[in-house]
Amino acid sequence: MMLQEERRFLPDMNRLSILVSVILLAYAVMPFVTLTTRDIVIRAIGAEFVFRLNFSTIISILTSALAATGMNWLVGDHPHLSRQSGWQHWILPALTAWVIGVPLRTLSIGWQWWAVFAFGGLLLVLVFLAEYIVVDLSDVRHTMASLGLIAVSFALYLVISIAVRAADWRVYLLAPVLAIPMFLVCLRALYLRLEGRWCVAWSAGIALFVSQFGVALHYWPIMPLTFGLLVLGPAYALTSVAVAIEEERSWQTLWIEPAVMLFLIWGLAVFWGGWFQAQ
Repeated sequence: MMLQEERRFLPDMNRLSILVSVILLAYAVMPFVTLTTRDIVIRAIGAEFVFRLNFSTIISILTSALAATGMNWLVGDHPHLSRQSGWQHWILPALTAWVIGVPLRTLSIGWQWWAVFAFGGLLLVLVFLAEYIVVDLSDVRHTMASLGLIAVSFALYLVISIAVRAADWRVYLLAPVLAIPMFLVCLRALYLRLEGRWCVAWSAGIALFVSQFGVALHYWPIMPLTFGLLVLGPAYALTSVAVAIEEERSWQTLWIEPAVMLFLIWGLAVFWGGWFQAQ
């Protein structure tokens, strides 16, 4: 009886294996298919905006959509899903599937490519499992799964920040790519830390601040890793401040976690930036 009760709160393994396999198969064929790159030009307000579309971009979009719909398929049989909407469980799987493609697009086929490919598959499995677990707030594994999802969400945002810096995108592309994922990451992190409370205003405000901070850093001669860490610092710190205020913590203590994490993350940014410049 105990074993049967525990299995109720794990996703169907056949569904999970099919979902992960299809996503990884899409990325596995990506290096072997070459399509002509097309530029989509949009003219507005007296300016010309160019968006480059290639096969890798299409694969990333499709796998993200597949991860989101697949997560909905997985949680569809959860006994506690009827109490809440399931769309919030799509956010991190979609981001994870998209971010996996970032290094796979830049690396050539070799042991590094296959290592990233294998790690991406493992990360996908863990995210799908954690999202299934957190559906039930009373699950004994809920706290651990929530912490894991929050850590993964900010790690994914770090990868996104590093990637857009390395790509040297223009500001009109940089700002939304930093803002939209930040809004989704913050929205999901606040929902998990506050156990089911939506904080749309906080998420929008933090996303706007972080994206503008990133735009300012765009003109600094810094390395992609340093850029990503500098952007990640206030993103995590402001999210922690929002949690503390929503939980009505004392003003004497609510600043401790944000200040410590900001110091650590920016300390890493300064260390890595100085170390690489010294080499």
